Amino acid sequence: MAKSMGASLYIPANHKHLMAVADGSRLGHTRSLIFCTEDAVADADLSWALFNLSVVLANMRAEASAERFVRVRNPEVLARVLAMPGAEKLTGFVLPKCTRHNFDAYFKLVRHTEHMLMPTLETADVFNDNEMRLFREVLEAPGVRSRILALRIGGNDLLALLGLRRPRNLTIYRTPLGPVIARLVTTFRPYGFVLTAPVFEHLDLPELLDQEVAEDMAYGMVGKTAIHPSQIALIEQHYRVKARDLEAARAILDEDSPAVFKMHNSMCEVATHRAWAQRMVEQSNIFGAHQSDTAAP
Repeated sequence: MAKSMGASLYIPANHKHLMAVADGSRLGHTRSLIFCTEDAVADADLSWALFNLSVVLANMRAEASAERFVRVRNPEVLARVLAMPGAEKLTGFVLPKCTRHNFDAYFKLVRHTEHMLMPTLETADVFNDNEMRLFREVLEAPGVRSRILALRIGGNDLLALLGLRRPRNLTIYRTPLGPVIARLVTTFRPYGFVLTAPVFEHLDLPELLDQEVAEDMAYGMVGKTAIHPSQIALIEQHYRVKARDLEAARAILDEDSPAVFKMHNSMCEVATHRAWAQRMVEQSNIFGAHQSDTAAP
């Protein structure tokens, strides 16, 4: 079962403090870092970004509290990063605009490494349910499935394909992407693939971000992209497990519990709620739990 990732912070690969962030001396509370060579880096700055990244990979500590990924721009950039000394220190790679048509170009480069992959669903194929099912079959192939850590949903790119931008008064689930995200969940999650939620681009609307992360959780998202350190705590407070949920989860996993029982005025059914219960316990081990539900979001 894939673990929850919480907030994954994007940081441009040409950032002046990339080394300090990679080693944890800056933003040491982050759990997941994604060094971006794609949309966060202008074409004219790519060469400098890759040089900066090469210096960081060569000199950063092999062990760090945060998982570290590189969001590559294309297979050619992936090949260049893999050739850099220190690339083995990375947890893996985020693959942008990934489809069943270009996935193999990426995968053949990492086939003999131990890197994990997070393909990003952000092309017009996402709106085609059959394409998503075919892509899932590609990802289910022997030797591939175990390398897929999560699928990332590229909300801004998908909205751009519709000629839209995220409104300032609605969560992503109240836009045309709401039904699309629901279909991605039902297409991939029953087959063991987990997804992460799109970026929230407005930095001055913490209440709306709070509402959106609550909806992310309802859709079973295991993480959310953060574009600024100020978003990390707002996101991860939702990954702290509610006290009553943790109590119910432990009761469901108790071998002495009956098949069906009532707790907190809700029905608990061991056979159908076991996967949820396991996820709640694991999530509490990573993010902690609220002491009482009055403190929970």
